Amino acid sequence: MSVMGTRVLRREDPAFLTGEARYTADLNDPLLDGALHVHFVRSTIAHATITELDVTEAAQADGVVAVFTAADIEADGLNAYPMAIPGMIPEAVGRPWLAKDVVRFVGEAIAVIVATSKEAAYDASELVIIDYEPLDAVVDLLDAASDRVIIHPAHGTNTALEMNLGEAADLFDGCEVVVREDLVNQRLNVCPMEPRGVACTWQDGRLVMFLSTQAPHGVKGKMAGIYGLDPDGLRIVAPAVGGGFGAKINVQADEALLPWVSRKVGKPVRWAETRSEAMVSMPHGRGQLHRVEIGGTRDGNVTAYRLTVIQDTGAYPSMGTFLPFMTRTMAQGTYQIDRVECNVKSVITTTTPIEAYRGAGRPEACAAIERAMDLFAAEIGLDPADVRRKNLIGKEQFPYTTLTGAVYDCGDYVAALDAALVASDYSALRAEQAQRRAANDPVQLGIGVAIYVEITAGPGGGQGEFAKVALNGDGSLTVFTGSSSHGQGHNTAWAMLAADLTGIPMDRIEVVAGDTDRVDEGHGTFGSRSLQLGGSAVWTATGQVVDAARQVAADLLEANVDDVVLDADRGAFHVAGSPSITRSWEEVAAKQTCEAALTFTSEAATFPFGAHVAVVEVDTETGRVQLRRIITCDDAGRILNPLIVEGQRHGGIAQGVAQALYEHMMYDEDGNPLTANLADYAMVSAAELPNFELVPLETPSPVNPLGAKGIGESGTIGATPAVQSAVCDALSPFNVRHLDMPLSSERVWRAIHQ
Repeated sequence: MSVMGTRVLRREDPAFLTGEARYTADLNDPLLDGALHVHFVRSTIAHATITELDVTEAAQADGVVAVFTAADIEADGLNAYPMAIPGMIPEAVGRPWLAKDVVRFVGEAIAVIVATSKEAAYDASELVIIDYEPLDAVVDLLDAASDRVIIHPAHGTNTALEMNLGEAADLFDGCEVVVREDLVNQRLNVCPMEPRGVACTWQDGRLVMFLSTQAPHGVKGKMAGIYGLDPDGLRIVAPAVGGGFGAKINVQADEALLPWVSRKVGKPVRWAETRSEAMVSMPHGRGQLHRVEIGGTRDGNVTAYRLTVIQDTGAYPSMGTFLPFMTRTMAQGTYQIDRVECNVKSVITTTTPIEAYRGAGRPEACAAIERAMDLFAAEIGLDPADVRRKNLIGKEQFPYTTLTGAVYDCGDYVAALDAALVASDYSALRAEQAQRRAANDPVQLGIGVAIYVEITAGPGGGQGEFAKVALNGDGSLTVFTGSSSHGQGHNTAWAMLAADLTGIPMDRIEVVAGDTDRVDEGHGTFGSRSLQLGGSAVWTATGQVVDAARQVAADLLEANVDDVVLDADRGAFHVAGSPSITRSWEEVAAKQTCEAALTFTSEAATFPFGAHVAVVEVDTETGRVQLRRIITCDDAGRILNPLIVEGQRHGGIAQGVAQALYEHMMYDEDGNPLTANLADYAMVSAAELPNFELVPLETPSPVNPLGAKGIGESGTIGATPAVQSAVCDALSPFNVRHLDMPLSSERVWRAIHQ
């Protein structure tokens, strides 16, 4: 019986729920016996010259084995920490291993203390003497773009990257209405349940490194380059990983320094990031300033759209520098528009560096165009849902090439919108809203609609993904995958795929991932790529194992291989038309084991889409916003396991709502973080959220054998603008045209009363 499309419980969960799973911080691997503990001394000022650094007293403290600074690393000749994308970011803005002469953000590492216990290392850090000569901080993006203060003088400018699609003076010629607005897509803290962690050791010149990562093989390549190792000279292991959301794709300078520290002290070392440390040193997400310009006719046709983006890179340009590339790619959204422009600039600030965060550039694009559509609809006095429907790309137009170069594989945007509106009872909500407004109810109703499309396993289909499937001597299967789960349910999903093709029960299928000694190659898990590429690799390799096993079964049945079929429901081979005489997988394996290994690649990305409707209540006397309902229709192509898909949707929606209403990584004008712990940073919890109303929709993609599209980021893309629009809608009787996120009670109250 096929398990495809059925609700299969995640088989990895019991280990997490019972405490059996081991994260990097609580590993008890024998390789780490006698490990020393590492603590980083970090900058407490955003931008300054270091005038004194004295570690003498710290080095003499009880339990301290060594203290290292940039001078020690320089004297040892360690290769430079590599740029995120070599050749595209100038070396003049490269990140040092440890700050030497200048610090550029609060949280930048200055010294490393190695001690016999975490407590001893921390206590010694209090004895490090650092004197600073303050320099001007640069936090505001327009200030950064002005080059008033150059953060990296050797680079000569704060601009790290600039990409333009043109700036036509006549873009809005012929438009009856043109609306312009400046929007902020605020900086977010990633806040995975597990902060970063590393444990490592050297064995006979071979590096063994455990760390919380989304991409073990990517780490392997980077560490091999840093330490001059052959591929066989190191092993990277990702134990249980408690969330990544993009911040754990790229190994950071502090993490990558741990093998050097281990080699210097001659013992294993381990480091577990504290939550307070993670708030300022783990990469942040989002951080864009938008200028939207939208024009069209008074009857609702949008004919021109321009998006101008300034991206915050933080102090050291890395992957975040290139997030606007994804924003630009998806700038057109779900709409037919005659003329589209998107110009972007990434600028350096004296803040924590920014990298990918769930959606990575696509939520920003959606937030911009969806707010633009609402502003346009309000200007011409039409219902925002009607204006959207009028401009949507039609089902019959796929594959559809946008003016920003994306090729949408398939979709039905009108169906998604209509399904969400019907499920929400949109007309009844508008009627209730009108009644409240007429009655001057102090609690006003707001309704927000958003339609999104995003790119997954892209651009250009990504890098592909590796899988190996092996039939063992006892008839069981082992699946080796280059994907590396940090909460996505790969163990269950990959076993489902192999079970579906072979008929071998899932409890006899082992899935191996996250260990570069056991899995030959891989790219990792990010960008909602796993099922499309990693799953397709497992599916294809399993099919090859079935083909090889069919040949063995033919020999056992003394039949022509072309006449032998596999009855997957029974997990047995037989001659076509003679199902009573069979050969089992165990019999096949006893004669010959089989395996297949391959990297599945796709020339095209997929473009999942959906429509969200948010309903909020706004207390106009206090500014309090309560999300009453959120209805989402999210397409992910063909669904493998609805239970896993629903979990991904729930998590994404929660994070999308959180950005709209609560979360903001804030700095004062001197670059000091104001939300550097979870008492000040308003991370969402279940108490703030209603039950999510999920509307099903499937449009199988033609670009991979599973028909799959990504689902991991959809919620963060659709929910955010829907909730933001709902609050702005509730405030429209008070002449509030737009309000930036997060829509806190104070911000809403001030908007009403100002």
